[in-house]
Amino acid sequence: MPDLQEILRTRFGFDAFRAHQQEACAAVADGHDCLLVMPTGAGKSLCYQLPGVARGGSVLVISPLISLMEDQCLKLIEQGFKAARVHSGRPREESRQACFDWRDGELDFLFIAPERLRVPGFVEWLTRRRPGLIAVDEAHCISQWGHDFRPDYRLLGDRLGALRGVEGASGEARPHSPVIALTATATPTVQNDIVRQLGLHEARKLTHGFRRTNLGVEVMELKPSQRGDAVCKLLTDGANLPAIVYVPSRKECEALAARIAEFTPCMAYHAGLSAGNRDDAQAAFLSGDVSVIVATIAFGMGIDKHNVRTVIHTGLPASVEGYYQEIGRAGRDGKPSRAVLMWSWADRRLHDWFLERDYPPVDAMRALFGALSSRATDFESLGAELNLDASTLGGRVDKLSALGAARVDADGFITRGEHGWVEDYQRQVDHKREQTDRMVNFAQGNTCRMAALVAHFGDREDEGRPCGKCDVCAPQRCVLKSFRAPVEKELTVLRMIVGSLLERDNQSTGKMYRDNFDEKQLTRRDFEELLGALEQNGLVYTTQDEFEKDGRTITFRRASLTPAGQETGTELEGAIMLPGVKPAKKSATKKRPASRKRAARGKVDR
Repeated sequence: MPDLQEILRTRFGFDAFRAHQQEACAAVADGHDCLLVMPTGAGKSLCYQLPGVARGGSVLVISPLISLMEDQCLKLIEQGFKAARVHSGRPREESRQACFDWRDGELDFLFIAPERLRVPGFVEWLTRRRPGLIAVDEAHCISQWGHDFRPDYRLLGDRLGALRGVEGASGEARPHSPVIALTATATPTVQNDIVRQLGLHEARKLTHGFRRTNLGVEVMELKPSQRGDAVCKLLTDGANLPAIVYVPSRKECEALAARIAEFTPCMAYHAGLSAGNRDDAQAAFLSGDVSVIVATIAFGMGIDKHNVRTVIHTGLPASVEGYYQEIGRAGRDGKPSRAVLMWSWADRRLHDWFLERDYPPVDAMRALFGALSSRATDFESLGAELNLDASTLGGRVDKLSALGAARVDADGFITRGEHGWVEDYQRQVDHKREQTDRMVNFAQGNTCRMAALVAHFGDREDEGRPCGKCDVCAPQRCVLKSFRAPVEKELTVLRMIVGSLLERDNQSTGKMYRDNFDEKQLTRRDFEELLGALEQNGLVYTTQDEFEKDGRTITFRRASLTPAGQETGTELEGAIMLPGVKPAKKSATKKRPASRKRAARGKVDR
């Protein structure tokens, strides 16, 4: 094997590998298939770039993100490599030339978008030169259990065999070109699905580095009407800048960006803006011309800004995976940073509405499937027959296509696929609901936030120790929460909880609530908040448990007293504090000079 350390120094300009990079590079350079799960900003790209150079030949990189593809390709060119990309945003002649350069062995790296695999003859053209290595970036997109599933990625499983070739005439054949699949957000379930979908051969599964030692996570339950004030309060403190604020809707994005622009340079970023306006906002944020971006989830993929101090969510994300990826954009320079999540049960109801919108009833999907046949039909005719607009029809066809129940050719014509898709469709719906359940459990949780995130991704090397920085481990460090003494009514409930655990430890929290409280006098949410306060004050600890019911895994929590809780007993007055919201500083309403205000507003509306 070539000297990887020497290649790292001479070709990439680094004196040493970052944590866990060398293990992945060595495995791939030696010809092993590999699934690499490492967080955003941990240096995954080097783990295909360096082995590709070590193996010789050309590296084929499949990526769904045009912005990331452009960034990586240009950086490789700056480092002296020959790299090109083929995607919908490139001029046709330049894409054709890239294909010829690939065939002629003139490229070190070729980046392609997954939808190119649908173009007739494209895969056959690529096979004219066997790649030394194939890299599949954002590999979680191939899994229906991933948080960002993309139907085009399902083509990879069928196409990889032709792209990588097989050597060996007898026995168990070994693929000629190794494949490395890379992702920042894959649970153990998604990891197994990636390996299966891509047909990885005896894959090395490497999951590392999910603990962020410089990031403190803070979660606060707030009504939607209170969140704008809370965001402005946080961002008037220059120590919390630069910042990214994620919001649930485009309307909120525009409104909050305009409000923040009253006191600090800020721009909005969402999919409803023109490409030019989005590029302007991204460039201004990266250059430091604006210190805050208010964005929907459309922002951030491929963004490499190292000094982001704060990431704020003004609503509950749809999944823990997506949330972790977004907060991972804070503190890439290693300096102390903060992630603040504001949420309430109203967010949960909103996600239920999104689920019903995005995953229509089975009967509606059956109607679409029944309208298809072996004869190709176009979208316009199909939409007219079913009385569906183009956007709604496109979403439903994508779902049937991902299940193999519909086929869409390169010209956009649709034919019926295989039967037997209904059960898989229902599993997808259940999985999406479970993802939101897990996000709610995280927000409600009263154990170390970072330890909970690390455990979610199955990082087995992590010790699970408390981070010492989140709102659970270090409430005194909170930037949003403050704490107060409980009133007498709250003390009564707290004593009842502790008394119940003194009688019987390790109880299901749900059963404890039902056995001891009347929901008309104490809501389940208020019960959970007070139980959480006991945990945050070190008197109670909770653990996750599960059971199977009707083929589904149901998770729940158990509560037990800590040694301190057993010693304190029901004598809780003075022993416990409850969370509140810190009062806003006067500077939160301070106006900027008129000329500066107009400039900021111009940037928001541009």
